[in-house]
Amino acid sequence: MSETVDLFVPLAAADEPLEPRVERALGWARGSLGEVRVVRRALDARKGRPLGHRLRIVAARAGEALEPATPPRAPRRWPAGCPAPRVVVIGSGPAGAWAALRLAEAGVPSTVLEQGKPVQPRRHDLARITRGELTPSSNYCFGEGGAGTYSDGKLYARAKDRAGVAEVLAELVRFGAPPEIEIEARPHVGSNRLPRVLDRLRAHLAALGVIYRFETAATGLRVERGALRAVTVEGGELPAEVVVLAVGHSARPVYAWAARLGLAIARKPIAVGVRIEHPQPLIDRIQYGAAAADPRLPAAFYELTAQCAARGVYSFCMCPGGWIVPAATEPDGVVVNGMSLSRRDSPFANAGLVVSVDVRDFGPDADGPLAGVAFQRAIEQAAFRAGGGRFRAPAQRLGDFLAQRPSSQVGDSSYRPGLAPGDLSQVLPPFIVEALRDGLRQIGGRIPAFLHPDATLIAAETRTSAPVRLERDPDSLASPSLPGLYPCGEGAGYAGGIVSAALDGARVADRILALAS
Repeated sequence: MSETVDLFVPLAAADEPLEPRVERALGWARGSLGEVRVVRRALDARKGRPLGHRLRIVAARAGEALEPATPPRAPRRWPAGCPAPRVVVIGSGPAGAWAALRLAEAGVPSTVLEQGKPVQPRRHDLARITRGELTPSSNYCFGEGGAGTYSDGKLYARAKDRAGVAEVLAELVRFGAPPEIEIEARPHVGSNRLPRVLDRLRAHLAALGVIYRFETAATGLRVERGALRAVTVEGGELPAEVVVLAVGHSARPVYAWAARLGLAIARKPIAVGVRIEHPQPLIDRIQYGAAAADPRLPAAFYELTAQCAARGVYSFCMCPGGWIVPAATEPDGVVVNGMSLSRRDSPFANAGLVVSVDVRDFGPDADGPLAGVAFQRAIEQAAFRAGGGRFRAPAQRLGDFLAQRPSSQVGDSSYRPGLAPGDLSQVLPPFIVEALRDGLRQIGGRIPAFLHPDATLIAAETRTSAPVRLERDPDSLASPSLPGLYPCGEGAGYAGGIVSAALDGARVADRILALAS
């Protein structure tokens, strides 16, 4: 019979054998310990405490075996003799991939439509945009794996379904992700590793009968007498009784045709702001103090929040040892995002620093459900103009921003298309600028070193989440406007990252499979 124990292991003792500590913590005799498994690991770097790792460990006595770390899910099968529906999945991000995976392993193969390219050829288009040349259908947001593939691969999830989260992580490991993601408090694959995972996932799905159609954008749906009949694409259509709409948060053309079809769509709050970039060694010193140079410590991470005039200001998608990347999807807009490789060895740290934006900020109700898209687009176009073209991003030194003076120059940055020094108050709405200044001063009151005058603010961080929600029935998860259509994932407004999107895609697949019962 196994037992669970929580341990703190100081950094100074990280290289010592773990077994004696476990035996002492459990009160077991020396040498009586059998199999040991670390099921949770978190670095504790809180101020006033010794540096080290907090571990949750499951242990068995000598001669006994531990149960599997993630109990296998009971397989679900579409009933033999019952015709399976024709399923089209729009989008190959986590939501679409996990919907296709769950359906295919139950005996219901689908066709996956992806407007972008497969994950490896997609790399060439990412290189092009760093030179100021955008491929609108293949970029940091569009392509196999979705936005998360080349924007960090963080696997944090606040979902209450912990068993579901564990299952998604186990499936990622099955397709080649490093096993440690199953135990780390902040699991991270890295944008250099995720493409290999996606290659293996696609090969597995193809063996189960799933068909991928890349560089094929869905342009609408054919509906007859209130029933879904097909997905339209340029030059034709794909018959379908079931459609999983699993697009990402930047799928503006999809939102447009969904609105024209009269699908139920509502505005959804978002957050908008900037990327803030510091030297990573500065963040390490703030977090770790005198131990910052210890090679056993990872690049330091932070989460920061402030409250300003009823608006939240907070860090978002923090990338230790990371890079700021051009995440534009339209030729006249600048969008920035962050990413890290698995090594997290860039000399820079960056994070979104964003302000909560309510649906009322988008304008009057008469502007319609897509007013949030127009709100984002106006900021992105202002950033493009301020940057001078070719996806150069407007930037301002933190000290200048707080002093309300334009920057004539900025320091080195990880943002490859280049920066244009200036005044971000000419790019962002006044309420966002004011909240950012107030929030930064509050943060500086707690962490003075964070307000390094040469830190750089880079605009515009606008794609934190979808500005719309495609409504769905809470029980069936189908659109109330169209039976057979299942909006899911981040672009539909039901997820916020790789793991939560995958969970939502799997959840939708389970509802589709329930149609046979």
